[in-house]
Amino acid sequence: MIHAQNRRHFGTTAAALGLTAVLPAWLSCANAQTVEDIKKKGELTVGLLVDFPPYGTLNSSNQPDGYDADVARLLAKDLGVKLKLVPVTGPNRIPFLITNKVDLLVASLAITPERAKQVQFSKPYAAATIVLYGLKKLPIKSPADLKALRVGVARASTQDIALTAVAPEGTEIRRFDDDASAMQALMSGQVDAIGCSTTVAAQIAKRAPANTYEEKFVLRQQEMAVALRPGQTELLKAVNDFVERNKANGELNKLYQKWLGTDFPVMKGS
Repeated sequence: MIHAQNRRHFGTTAAALGLTAVLPAWLSCANAQTVEDIKKKGELTVGLLVDFPPYGTLNSSNQPDGYDADVARLLAKDLGVKLKLVPVTGPNRIPFLITNKVDLLVASLAITPERAKQVQFSKPYAAATIVLYGLKKLPIKSPADLKALRVGVARASTQDIALTAVAPEGTEIRRFDDDASAMQALMSGQVDAIGCSTTVAAQIAKRAPANTYEEKFVLRQQEMAVALRPGQTELLKAVNDFVERNKANGELNKLYQKWLGTDFPVMKGS
């Protein structure tokens, strides 16, 4: 639990969690991969979340699945290599990438200026709306109404950053390891509301009794992109070409319809 007086200091720290210290330029370049390197290896290793349905989840066989997984499968097929999916969490996504545990991330990573100092972002391949979602009985209409309430978020996430930026002094922000933990905290009464995506909110609504929770207000609109290590100019171009080609041919729209039940969104970053 983070007390109110430490909230803003911790929020700044939390925003950096998962964003490891900037590596020396020579090390970043040494870790750069090309398309040819991946083809020689014969395998693309992709980090993705498995607690963020429908973008990332586990199927009935306990294997990674979801929109992000299907995008990764499409990318590996495009490169002509096998795919290895590696589950990651919100806080460890970028460390896994920077330390070469994965080749790239298709992990619902929102594009932010802070993260852009650590990784290279592709053109966006998905979007999400982050909302404040809480008990219907509580009159929460704006950030000002959060004072003296307990609000949960996934640590080092964009919802953590967005909530910390607007919550007034007196808000008790509780940070959890992932969206699943924040969701459980809300449903078990540990917090009054959480910052989460509309897709996570929909999952809660399915599990909870009718009219228990509701969306209060929008915290942030975010676009997600594939993340690569710095210095991978050629691989970045290949990923950007992949995104543009599969937007144009309708493949990403098919995956959006499959997992989100809607058309691929129009995005400013695209």
